[in-house]
Amino acid sequence: MASSTTLNVKNLAALGAERLAALLIETSKGNTAAKTRLRLALAEAQGSEDVSREVAKRLTSIAGGRARITWRRRKKLVEDLETQRRAIIEQIAPSDPDQALELAWRFLAIAAPVFERCDDSGGTVIAVFHAALRDLGDIAMKTEADPQALADSVFAALQNNAFGQYDGLIAILAPVLGDDGLARLARRVEELAGEEPQRGATREHARRDEIARRALRDIADARGDVDAFIAQYDARERTIPQIAAEIASRLLEAGRAHDALASIEDTQIKDVRAAPEAWKQMRLAVLEALGRHDEAQALRWRIFEAELSVAYLRAYLKKLPDFDDIEAEERAVAFAATHRDAFSALRFLLEWPALDRAAALIRARRDEIDGDRYDLLTPAAEALAERHPLAATIALRAMVDFTLMRARATRYRHAARHLATCAELAERIADFEGLESHQAYLARLKREHGRKQGFWARTIAQ
Repeated sequence: MASSTTLNVKNLAALGAERLAALLIETSKGNTAAKTRLRLALAEAQGSEDVSREVAKRLTSIAGGRARITWRRRKKLVEDLETQRRAIIEQIAPSDPDQALELAWRFLAIAAPVFERCDDSGGTVIAVFHAALRDLGDIAMKTEADPQALADSVFAALQNNAFGQYDGLIAILAPVLGDDGLARLARRVEELAGEEPQRGATREHARRDEIARRALRDIADARGDVDAFIAQYDARERTIPQIAAEIASRLLEAGRAHDALASIEDTQIKDVRAAPEAWKQMRLAVLEALGRHDEAQALRWRIFEAELSVAYLRAYLKKLPDFDDIEAEERAVAFAATHRDAFSALRFLLEWPALDRAAALIRARRDEIDGDRYDLLTPAAEALAERHPLAATIALRAMVDFTLMRARATRYRHAARHLATCAELAERIADFEGLESHQAYLARLKREHGRKQGFWARTIAQ
């Protein structure tokens, strides 16, 4: 049975309205977000119009702010914005979608003044605006918005998208814009692109041209017009692998697989290592759609060989008949184990996993082991310690040696831990295969690095 002091609705309600009100006033002191929520709750009790006024007033206040929003204040800003966003979609939209739509536009419009004084390196602020953009689409579906007027609003927004708050706007509103709205938007965008630049306004003209081309691509996507989408790229741009992949994906979706393949091949990529991931995935999809499965398999294998990609090897093996995959896997692991880049090989062998091969690689190519690669050597040592203590020791010693030779004091704590692990592993190593014993290794470290007291103090602590 819950205690009478447990924080739940029943226990709090027992305090009575007046006592609860006093507690809310007290706890909301200095907490802007809490105060805002209380005001909105009071306004909601009077009706959605009062909530709308509160939200509008707060949006005006946020937009008019002048103080720099540091990373310390950013969390409070996000909470404030989220409170206003939720009020629009949850408290206003259900009873007055037209008013909610107007406020959603106003909310998105304050992005520019907000970002002008706010660092959003973590992306938390723009995430709120993107959520509001999705809300805009949901709200618009509940209204009887005039497609022509909505197209004009979209057109205005696209010209003020310096911070990306309107990215995806056309796709989100396409169902509400319909054919008439999209047609009007296309005309306005084309007029913008056709405007003659003023003297000396080259940069502004380039900006308008990019806005227009992006918008026309989005409109083409909304209409399902592949050729209109392609027309927004010139012949040179269509040979850029990333763009060619975008074009090919639309052609394939439209049932034009041969045209999609032509788009991919126009890039004339000879080495798959130079190809972006989107291009590789698209070429595979096109080849499969055309029934050219052997070519698709050959491409998967080439990518595996070039990148030692676990994902592409798994995809390759999955397409093979039963039992053929066992032989192919062994061939792939053998290839990876002899790869020219020891660390690429080690990463693959650990991820696959093929721990026996990984251990053999470390023992055979220990002179190539770079102790600065702690990001790979640490998990390698952990994975190999149980069954391959010598290989794990080689990895650990490489990191210890690098740390001491370079006097990386920030790593002394880790190096001391690695050295202690080496001592434990030594008890299980019957043959050091030409490596120093642990005692000899420890003695050498003391001779060569005995003055690094910061390190040795940590080994004592171990």
